[in-house]
Amino acid sequence: MTFKRLLEQPDKYEVHGMDRVLAASDRVPGSWSLDLPSDRFTVGDLSDMAAVQSAIKGMDVVAHLGADPEGDEWDSVLQNNIIGTYNVFEASRLAGVKRVVAASSIMVSDGHRNQEPYKAMMERRIGDIPDDVEIISPDIPAEPRGIYGASKVWSESLAKVYSHTHGMSCICIRIGQVERDRPRPPQGADIYVSQRDIVQVIEKSITADDSVRLDTFYGMSNNDYRWVDIEHARDVIGFVPEDRAEDNHEYTDQ
Repeated sequence: MTFKRLLEQPDKYEVHGMDRVLAASDRVPGSWSLDLPSDRFTVGDLSDMAAVQSAIKGMDVVAHLGADPEGDEWDSVLQNNIIGTYNVFEASRLAGVKRVVAASSIMVSDGHRNQEPYKAMMERRIGDIPDDVEIISPDIPAEPRGIYGASKVWSESLAKVYSHTHGMSCICIRIGQVERDRPRPPQGADIYVSQRDIVQVIEKSITADDSVRLDTFYGMSNNDYRWVDIEHARDVIGFVPEDRAEDNHEYTDQ
């Protein structure tokens, strides 16, 4: 999605990509045509440091969106999310990359979602939601509940290391539940993010002012019962979601 969006703006970006296979994700709508230029696309594995270095050579900004999204098997999480993420940051440092935009995940905050009142917001139990809910911001400690979420905390920690120790600009995006057109009903509307909203926050992170040295944003649509802070991303990089879960689905609130 992001790769396609950037490719469509050749006057602004010279885009290069890397993936394990030369095929679109099953999240990509069939109506989208992905014309991948062979001279700007590398097939390789993030756990292969040499392949990552080759792909990153000459880049000004690296958007690191690759990972095992399921996170069910430790070896896959280790290779893709832990080693792969280290390789991206270290290869970027060695290549003189100015900024890394890294995909984190809403799963770093999954523990909050399992507690009240956020659980009530997830389940749309309106009568159980107080008026003064404390919105979860990136400043509140992460609460992962699985090795996938924990691997994303590792990504955010690496961003701090490479920003503070090596002077790189590092931005992490806690991406919500991305669906083609609509959230998974009924539970999922609270963390839904549309494709165009997540592409927007990624692109705005890529083009953020040089003064943004280290930051974390939630990539979420403006859902009615959203419990995470998206105002910080608006204030820093101008992210304004265009969508909300309720625009694409009918819900019966309790």
